[in-house]
Amino acid sequence: AAACCDRIQIAPTRTAGATIEVELIHMLLVLCGLLDAIVSIMYLLTRDADGSLTFRTGFSLLGTIVFLGMLTLAAGACTIAAGIWSSGKGRSWLLVLNGIACSVLGVTYIYFVRFGVSFRTIAILIVAMAISIGIYAFATARTLRRHLTAEWLLGAAGVASFGFACAFLAFVFRWIKLEPGSAVQTLRWMGSYFAFSAICMWGLALRLRSLDLTYPPILAVLPSGS
Repeated sequence: AAACCDRIQIAPTRTAGATIEVELIHMLLVLCGLLDAIVSIMYLLTRDADGSLTFRTGFSLLGTIVFLGMLTLAAGACTIAAGIWSSGKGRSWLLVLNGIACSVLGVTYIYFVRFGVSFRTIAILIVAMAISIGIYAFATARTLRRHLTAEWLLGAAGVASFGFACAFLAFVFRWIKLEPGSAVQTLRWMGSYFAFSAICMWGLALRLRSLDLTYPPILAVLPSGS
């Protein structure tokens, strides 16, 4: 009987600390998605080359850019926090890297855009964000063999992330040339990426809640931005 008892493995139960941790990361992912969505809307609703929006922001062009920078910086901070809180889950440093790149983009908007920042500099930061998230998505998808839906969604998100990374990398090396003076075309690309990031963040938050695991392997996968 003692030998039989020795073979029994008791499954770990959810502790109060683990529950709080999951809820905190869930909240951070939702907040990241919300901030990314707001940034995306502001990008996509820009209609003129001078940066005027289809809705009144109450800011000048420079003020609008600074406001975008503040939102982007906040999204990056939330992503870094989510990565730090999930630091025991493996490759969370990639999520932190994504948040750092997003935060640098926000700081660039706030403090340095008035001195003239090229789109290539911004594109490099987007590439860093997309590649870090893409790698993490693929790596995490491999750990979800028992959850085929989550595995396929993360795999698709990884493919899309690398697609955005390749597109912005093509802008950096001018393999793809934007129309001269077409700020709207540039902003649409930026808006599309942040919209993708928002969807990923919300999807990840929902997946985290639906799996209801004590230490979910997908706590720190997609960005921000979500």
